[in-house]
Amino acid sequence: MLIMVPSICSELWEVWQIIGWVLFVFKIVIPLIIILFGVIDLGKAVVASKDDEIKKSVKSLAMRAVAGIVIFFVPIIVGAVFSLVTEFTEEPYKTEYGICATCISHPGEECEAAASER
Repeated sequence: MLIMVPSICSELWEVWQIIGWVLFVFKIVIPLIIILFGVIDLGKAVVASKDDEIKKSVKSLAMRAVAGIVIFFVPIIVGAVFSLVTEFTEEPYKTEYGICATCISHPGEECEAAASER
């Protein structure tokens, strides 16, 4: 019996590569922007010299730093999920999902190499 393997990952590897680059940029830029805005708010509160505003700004900066750290680790979690799917699938699907995982976690030359091997 012939089993048809869906080739979403190998045929659309460029789309997965773009998603990988977007996640890479988000992983770097968004935490920096969040922390930068928190530091600016804290600087404004310090210049205003009001204790209540300083406490509020420190709390806001801490929450923004936590949000930045969480956003930084989202691509790592996505990669872990893809690797779990790859480990628990049968062989025809394992290669296909491996291309998706590679293109999302390593969108450069490794993605192109994985797609060309298929």
